[in-house]
Parts: sequence; structure tokens; C-alpha cells
Amino acid sequence: MACENCYYTKEHEWIKLDGAAATVGITDHAQEALGDITFVELPAVGKTVDHQEPLCTVESTKAASDVYAPLAGTVTEVNDALTTEPERINQDCLGEGWMCKMQVANPDDVKNLMTAQQYEDYLKGL
Repeated sequence: MACENCYYTKEHEWIKLDGAAATVGITDHAQEALGDITFVELPAVGKTVDHQEPLCTVESTKAASDVYAPLAGTVTEVNDALTTEPERINQDCLGEGWMCKMQVANPDDVKNLMTAQQYEDYLKGL
């Protein structure tokens, strides 16, 4: 299950751009691999991250895992609902389970990420 307007990383994060504004989350593949998500440590608004730098942490019944920034930028908003309802990620990772919004430093860097079709092909090879 992929979002056609999203771009993906090999670490199973997605990012959806609207100009330089972006929404970030983890993929359906990632949430399935993690199992029932029990806790999310969201980034602070105003946090600046580089591409591939840890953005936040997700804990599940199976493991804790870092979520990496798909692109460099600054966090502008977080999905506070996840602090009390982390299971939203399992239920709707591409919708209500988004993690944060960012102002992307260079939107053109999206060319270094996978399209939905490329990500689907990548998953077939795992």
C-alpha cells in the first residue's frame, strides 16, 4: 500500500511534499514489521534535522526503532494525537498516523528518494 503522491526511503519512511512543506510518517511495511505500536517519541517543533538523521522514535511490542528524516529540514508541527493514541500509526500510517510536518530545506532533494512504484518494486526484493 503506497501513496502515489509520496516519496519513500529504504528505511521505510514516507514524505509528502506540498512545495517546501512536507508531511512525514512510516510506511505500511514498517508498521507491520513493528507490530502493535505502543509509544511514539515525537520530535520537538523547531528541531532541525539533516537527511537520514533520527527524527523520532517508535516503540512497539516487538522493538524500538528510530524514524529517520527523509529530507533535511525543520519540524513545524507534530501529530500530538500519537502521544495518547500511538495505534493510529498501525490503523492509518499514511493518513491519521502521520508523525510530523516539516519545512524542507531543498525540495529538489526528493529526486534522491523512491517514487511509489519504485518503493513497491523495492519491497518485492526484500
